[in-house]
Amino acid sequence: MTDLRHAHDAARSIAAAALGHDPGHMSTAPSSSHHVYVGADAVVKLIEADGHARLNREIALAPHLPAGLTAPLLDSGVHRLGTRPIRYACYARVPGTAPGIHLPGVDRATARALAEQAVQRLLALHTWTPSGPVAELLAEPLDHGGFTGREALVADVDALARLDRHGTVPRPLLDGLRALAERAPHHARAHVPVHADCHWGNWLARDADVTALLDFEWARFGEPADDWMFLVRFSGPHLETVLDVVSRATHTPVASLRAACEIRETAHLVSDLRIALEHSDAQAQLLSTRLLSLDELVAGRYWWRAGLPRSVDAE
Repeated sequence: MTDLRHAHDAARSIAAAALGHDPGHMSTAPSSSHHVYVGADAVVKLIEADGHARLNREIALAPHLPAGLTAPLLDSGVHRLGTRPIRYACYARVPGTAPGIHLPGVDRATARALAEQAVQRLLALHTWTPSGPVAELLAEPLDHGGFTGREALVADVDALARLDRHGTVPRPLLDGLRALAERAPHHARAHVPVHADCHWGNWLARDADVTALLDFEWARFGEPADDWMFLVRFSGPHLETVLDVVSRATHTPVASLRAACEIRETAHLVSDLRIALEHSDAQAQLLSTRLLSLDELVAGRYWWRAGLPRSVDAE
């Protein structure tokens, strides 16, 4: 298998062809699934051509997304690296850096300003009406780990319990997951485009100005709450501030938002825990972090500990 960590020359070649000039120095950027190279004017994402196909999804969506939402796509295709093909996407470099998961070092006023702009960009996505092949792409089945309805979530919790033969997940936490699943709404609609991974590591901002939302590989049809969960959950100490911003912008009671986000985090944690247990050798770090999040969700009542007592029926 080709070691894409040594694909720097390929990334520079791809960027030079897309830009029409030497891209200059390109540095590597962290990514859990791709090899990403960043230059002054371009960003190149690489993945083995036989790897997951989510980059193809992002490439197909990029030209059709609402104007100004994400980085412009300059070029895409397949490039040969040694004897193996690699899939690539080359984007124009957008000013700014990621605020970072949990908004480290961000003060309350800046967090509110960033959240207000992020919410407006997500509302533009949610009110976008795709058609033709783009709509068909967003409607394709995708193993996204998101919430689709009570029956499916209860079944996923039961499957997790069966898979956990060694008691890795403490029984009280499993019982808490089941209780959350059993009071979830019966159904989730799939009626608006959602990003489905819009934590603060996937945004760019310069000072207090949001400049782009990146990484549309998980985009699909869903409910707005699928995005509100990621935006709020990964706001660190600014959870209450971002909840308030979303509530005001969408005219949704804060308690209703808490309930919707709690169910969606439940679904994602159950999915990730199942993956971690099925691939325990390769996913030890995932298991560790998700168990901590599970304890926060169930034992710590994360979505309610700073707010009012739970008074919303999830029906």
